[in-house]
Amino acid sequence: MAESEPVPVQVGEKRGCPENKGENTPSKKPRVESDHENGGPPHQDEEEELEGEAGEGEEDGETFANMMKHGLTELDVGILKYVSDHEGFSGILKERYSDFVVHEINKQGKTVHLDDLSIPAVAEEVPEAEQQPNESDVLTEEQKKELGELQLFKNKEGNVSIEVMDDTKEKRTLVHKAIKTQFPGLETKTEEKEGRKFIVAYHAAGKKALAAPRKHFWPKNRGSFCHFVLYKENKDTMDAINVLSKFLRLRPNMFSYMGTKDKRAITVQEIAVLKITAERLAHLNKCLMNLKLGNFSYKNHPLKLGELQGNHFTVVIRNISGTDEQVHQALTSLKQTGFINYYGMQRFGTTAVPTQHVGRAILRNDWNEVVDLILKPRPGAEKEFLVRCREEWAKTQDPEAALKKLPNKRCVEGQLLRGLSMYGKKNIVTAFGLIPRNNRLMYIHSYQSVVWNTMVSRRIEAFGLKAVEGDLVLRGTTAHVLSAEEAESHTIHDIVMPLPGFDVIYPAHHVGKGYRELLSADKLDIDNMRHKVKDYSLAGAYRRIIIRPSDVSWEVIQYDDPRISLVHSDFEKLENKPAPVFNKEGKYRALRMEFSLPPSTYATMAIREVLKLDTSIKKQTQLNTTWFN
Repeated sequence: MAESEPVPVQVGEKRGCPENKGENTPSKKPRVESDHENGGPPHQDEEEELEGEAGEGEEDGETFANMMKHGLTELDVGILKYVSDHEGFSGILKERYSDFVVHEINKQGKTVHLDDLSIPAVAEEVPEAEQQPNESDVLTEEQKKELGELQLFKNKEGNVSIEVMDDTKEKRTLVHKAIKTQFPGLETKTEEKEGRKFIVAYHAAGKKALAAPRKHFWPKNRGSFCHFVLYKENKDTMDAINVLSKFLRLRPNMFSYMGTKDKRAITVQEIAVLKITAERLAHLNKCLMNLKLGNFSYKNHPLKLGELQGNHFTVVIRNISGTDEQVHQALTSLKQTGFINYYGMQRFGTTAVPTQHVGRAILRNDWNEVVDLILKPRPGAEKEFLVRCREEWAKTQDPEAALKKLPNKRCVEGQLLRGLSMYGKKNIVTAFGLIPRNNRLMYIHSYQSVVWNTMVSRRIEAFGLKAVEGDLVLRGTTAHVLSAEEAESHTIHDIVMPLPGFDVIYPAHHVGKGYRELLSADKLDIDNMRHKVKDYSLAGAYRRIIIRPSDVSWEVIQYDDPRISLVHSDFEKLENKPAPVFNKEGKYRALRMEFSLPPSTYATMAIREVLKLDTSIKKQTQLNTTWFN
């Protein structure tokens, strides 16, 4: 993928905002990776459509290409087969991040778009029965003016006193309620001075009250969660949420979402946040770059990982070599037959030490090897401070000395070294536990994924694209072994294969025995996938071996300027910017394809089936280097 990236389109302006001043657990039962499950960390499918790689775009092209000389190819992770017999052709994937656009498909089956920046009208709260007198009549215009100034900190006294002439509890309650309803952020108390009753209004938490009125007032008839659509460019979901958290002064866990989305892309997804108004969220549109918020609504529930139905992809493959006929054959096959549901390359890391090797060491309970694999020097270009940190560790095995070489201690290496300095090298399991749980589980799920990819390649090699005796299908959530007679009434689209674990069964034909051989060669016991550390016990899961995308469409386009975007984004439509115009005589050709996929599947694997081209960054970097030179 091209690392000589164009200047990102600026979404909104970069300026200071007022606000900026001053769990998933390992499954006990095997999960079924179905069309309605999400790839949220840290489960078997945690990077369902994370088509980018950590740190991508941070290195210049030459350095990145040098690093990727030591990266993995598809052959290294068991991705070997294709289902179609068309002739492949070359093309460049993600030359620009705008060549890859992802729209979430929500649980109602609706494709999520950013197309409305307005603030929703909220119904006024109906006064309770005993408060029927009109609240607006309780306060005089002068009192309202004073309270308004107090709310905006224009009142130097810091409070407003309102004398209660008709002193009854009902009248006082009405005044308290009127102030809190009409002036969010103000609190009230009753005071008595010289035999006269006053209601005193004040800011409960000083200036913070205005910045965070949610702590003081939230209408009862409004849903507690503000749902909104997040449009982002060239930023992953967690990065975006961390930015929003910082501007709103919230913990990131106040936000919920249905799935993580790619960094090197334009993506559109739904987010929910607890008790933050649409006004405050919309205000951020003035301040943020490459993020846009809209389509606000209030609901009574957060979002949960896995609730989405899938994702709709718009992908541009530039500089294609295929003829129109080859393209037609390739896309027709994708639409009718589908593609092998391999775990994509981003599952396995981009450096010379693949994540699955660390996972295998964890499963073997070989903790010295775990530390060695994560911390040892490795070939290929890395950031200078990481190189120095690794060299220090190799030379001294001193975690504190190595840690001093890292400016950012929150990377995996830093977290492991901090654990080793706290708990010592005799307590590696505890030290390793300082790495966030999702990251730790990613290693072992990466190992499972390599096993699955490898065994599915063997299954396709042995039996092709038909159901055979001994294959597995799902009946509900339970796997069933097909008899010869049953196989006649099933197709390849029904067949599942297991990820290894203690609560799955394996195919009854010889490919099933291959799981045992593969794990045995890796010094693992397939009959004992429970780990001494409960977190690393693998129940296993079932996954369909062939996925057929829906809503498949495509066109071959020609253009002259390689710097222009070839997709009309939601943000450009909101800004009334014209759609890209293509020139039929243009000197460059690109394939623009659209398709929808269920969660837990990788768009890069669908693209691989079309191009019949290795999608690893190593190969794509080589392609780009050739193309740009």
